[in-house]
Amino acid sequence: MTEKVTLTRVHPSVSAVLPAYNEEAVIAETVRRTATALVEVGVVDFEILVIDDGSSDATAARAAAVHGLGTRLRVISHPHNRGYGGALRSGFDAATRDAVFLMDSDGQFDPTEIARLLALYGPDRVICGYRIRRRDTWLRRFYHTAFFGLVRLGFGPTTRDVNCAFKLFPRAVGQGLHADGALVSTELLVRARRSGCQLMEVGVHHYPRTTGRATGADIRVVLRAFRELWQLRNDPAMLDGLEPPA
Repeated sequence: MTEKVTLTRVHPSVSAVLPAYNEEAVIAETVRRTATALVEVGVVDFEILVIDDGSSDATAARAAAVHGLGTRLRVISHPHNRGYGGALRSGFDAATRDAVFLMDSDGQFDPTEIARLLALYGPDRVICGYRIRRRDTWLRRFYHTAFFGLVRLGFGPTTRDVNCAFKLFPRAVGQGLHADGALVSTELLVRARRSGCQLMEVGVHHYPRTTGRATGADIRVVLRAFRELWQLRNDPAMLDGLEPPA
């Protein structure tokens, strides 16, 4: 009689990067939910990095006060607001585990859905969430559509929802980026694709923001994104420096 063998998938070690700007109302709960999700899905070795991007409220203090994580939690604070890309770059460069899990801290994603990304993950893959039903204002959706129309013209197709802040990728993919603004996600994916990584997509749920203020439709944020897009288009060397996956 042949015994049935059950193979258990071994998850990579994970650095969860949570960028935060004035998210004092939800940051502690986001940290706790993220830690619980990683444990429940079977990630044995992980760390959580909260990147406080110059918040004027108690975001950093409330994140640091979360109990029960010990050395698994680090809060990295910028003395002033550097922008979304600057926050992500700090987190990606500080990550120490094999894979990086990116999730925004505003409560619009469910961290338990990392299970969908882990099911497809590999050292040569970037797993990108896409919002099944985007819960943002019409103005933010308009800017998103216009901007990424230009991205496709300049760099070819990447994924259907480039800026979805729910991604899992090898640590090396996120290191040495340049963008300080919203273009950081485009830079990440174009650079990964050019290095030979496979881009894969998974639908994830997106929930309405209940606290705080979104900055994605701020005209200064939008103009910075277009400026960085122009710089990236005219300086292809910005996309160099990533070794092909092993």
